[in-house]
Amino acid sequence: MSTYMKLARDLLGTKEVSGPTGNPKIMEMYRSVGHDWVKDDSVAWCAALVGHCLEKSGIRSTRLLTARSYLTFGQEIEPSKAREGDIVIFTRGNSAWQGHVAFYVSQTATQIRVLGGNQSNAVTMANYPKSRLIGVRRPFETVELPAPSLISVQQRLRELGYHEVGTPDGKFGPRTRAAILAFRSDNSLPLVPEIDAQLQEALKTPPKRQIVPERAAGRPENSRIVKAANVQIVTGAVGAAAAVASTVAPAVQQAEQANSILKRLFDLLHFNTLLGSALPWVMAAICAVIILYAVITRMARVEDHQTGKTP
Repeated sequence: MSTYMKLARDLLGTKEVSGPTGNPKIMEMYRSVGHDWVKDDSVAWCAALVGHCLEKSGIRSTRLLTARSYLTFGQEIEPSKAREGDIVIFTRGNSAWQGHVAFYVSQTATQIRVLGGNQSNAVTMANYPKSRLIGVRRPFETVELPAPSLISVQQRLRELGYHEVGTPDGKFGPRTRAAILAFRSDNSLPLVPEIDAQLQEALKTPPKRQIVPERAAGRPENSRIVKAANVQIVTGAVGAAAAVASTVAPAVQQAEQANSILKRLFDLLHFNTLLGSALPWVMAAICAVIILYAVITRMARVEDHQTGKTP
């Protein structure tokens, strides 16, 4: 039995109470799904019970108080294949938006037995005719993976081209969720940021992520890395040109005009002449290295963009 179904069974017998505040257990159901504005249990709460049990077991609900909000929740199930704990949605009255939602228990040829809230103003077991059934949904339950296993999932996503995942670290953060959603979208899986058995199976043999032609041939827009690399290339080129041009100047001009013994000594030993002739070429070489690294950096940034590693 699922955790949320156990929680629902524990609430059997919970009833509305008269008065301005309502039953504390029912008021907690409203709060669990984000509706702490509700002041008493006269507001329809069948969806609040379902959402409360899901949220308390670690599964995000629709967080709405409308029963029909669960028609798009989780995975669609054929009524004949329903099992205990599935979510069942029924019509209510002649309204196109109203309904009733509860947890499936069992069925006969004509009836579906459910565990639900707001059934005769209480949490009870009740039977509803199959003719009113409009949906059966099964919650996606996240598989709790130890860090090494989660790292394997993250590495697999990177191998397939889902670089949103970032560096595999064994932490289920926003980047991992983004990569999972992208993978699910590309492989026609339900769009929920969770690791379940269906996702793990799909990761085994999918094709690599396809990069659209426009991106594969494009360049990153407003990239600070590319802009900085371009500035370095221009600066390096100007510096190299200036250094080479300076070789046409007299290399020993300062030595001839030296007034100090040290400069005269350098001049005597021809150090000034040697340094004066070599220094421009050293500066040109340094500028060339700067240009080379800037070009490599720019190419790497463009490649990361074209392969989908970066935005």
